[in-house]
Amino acid sequence: MTSVARVELSGDILKVSGSVDPLTVVSTRKQGEALIQSASGNLTVDLSALENAHSVVLSLLLCWQRCADELGRSLLFTGVSDRLYSLAALSNLEEQLSGFQPDGSA
Repeated sequence: MTSVARVELSGDILKVSGSVDPLTVVSTRKQGEALIQSASGNLTVDLSALENAHSVVLSLLLCWQRCADELGRSLLFTGVSDRLYSLAALSNLEEQLSGFQPDGSA
C-alpha cells in the first residue's frame, strides 16, 4: 500500500515523501510551489522518501524548477532513485534537473 504524497519544507530542504501519481500530482505541485515561493533562497529537493517513479513525477519536478527559476532561485535534487533517474535519462531530462543522479552514485 502506498502513502499519500507529502511535501514539507524544513530550512532549505524541500522533502517529498509518499507516492505521486496522476491523481495526486496537481495538488502536490501546488503544495510544492507554495513552499518554494515561501522559501527565502535556493533549495535542496530531497526525493529519498518518494515511493515511486512515474512520468508525472518528472513533470512535477520540472514545474517546480520553472517556479524556482521565475523567482531567481535554484533547486538541487537529491535522493533520486535509480528507477526515477532511468526514466529521466530515457526522456533526456536528467541534465535538465540540477544534481539529478541516482542515489547509489558517488
